[in-house]
Amino acid sequence: MKELKYVYGPVPSRRLGISLGISPIPKKTCNYSCIYCQLGRTDRMTNTRQDFFPLADILEEVEYVLKSDIYFDVITIVGEGEPTLYRSLGLLIEEVQRRTDKPVAVITNGALFYDSEIRKEIARADIVSPTLDAFDEASFKKINRPHGALSYEKVMQGLKDFSAEYSGQLWLELMLIKDYNDDEISLQKYAKALQDIRYERLYINTPVRPPAESSVHAADRAQIEKAVDILNGVSIDLLVSQGFHSEVTDDYQAILSIIKRHPMNQFEIEGFLETRDVKDIDGTISRLKADPEVDTVNYKGYITFRLQ
Repeated sequence: MKELKYVYGPVPSRRLGISLGISPIPKKTCNYSCIYCQLGRTDRMTNTRQDFFPLADILEEVEYVLKSDIYFDVITIVGEGEPTLYRSLGLLIEEVQRRTDKPVAVITNGALFYDSEIRKEIARADIVSPTLDAFDEASFKKINRPHGALSYEKVMQGLKDFSAEYSGQLWLELMLIKDYNDDEISLQKYAKALQDIRYERLYINTPVRPPAESSVHAADRAQIEKAVDILNGVSIDLLVSQGFHSEVTDDYQAILSIIKRHPMNQFEIEGFLETRDVKDIDGTISRLKADPEVDTVNYKGYITFRLQ
């Protein structure tokens, strides 16, 4: 089995079904350092686009995986940072679409949509899912902690412009955080901001994996339901997750290949190992806990694993 650097999965997506991922960005390279990020704090804060990895190498891996007859619903360009920072993103989308008839989605923070050329590039995708976590400059700095070149007004105007131009599926995601943006006043401010954006779906999310900051907690069920009602959104945690998959034959290395980009809790790992008919599941869990390259985080009553 060829070792893959840029293509991973398929993994379950509560929004997209079974997703084959493409990561064109080095880990923790972003123009935000969101307080809820499951990858931890941003190591490389930048607002400058560059080709971090050769496009040809990424496409070679895409072709390799597509030949293996793996089932998936969508190809998602998501990265371990912000994918719009990849300078050849538009060409990557176009070339992937030439190789498959499955939809291509991009998960993004939308921060660079103020640039008309970037809007043209990302508009080639079938589905674009930007985040909308803030409702003013103060909440923007508090929740997203953006690069100094970015302002709330600049980012919001870019999102509005993109929504007016884009002909594909625009799925917004709002991360609701307890005591940060889940109160009635904040929700009403979101409702006002959304009036100027044309979108197909609004997903209401809340942190379910260990966040970058310990002060971040999931919103209460009552507040999530209130947000769904006020904003006419969909609660992500009600969507069905369909299980993890890896083409790596070694069971332990398969887990590592997933948690490199997609943290898994103990129950998700147990379910994954059961699908592989692994007999000593407890032994594998113990090995993960002892592995110095694996972060073990006790969060919300259960253990989550992520690669350092």
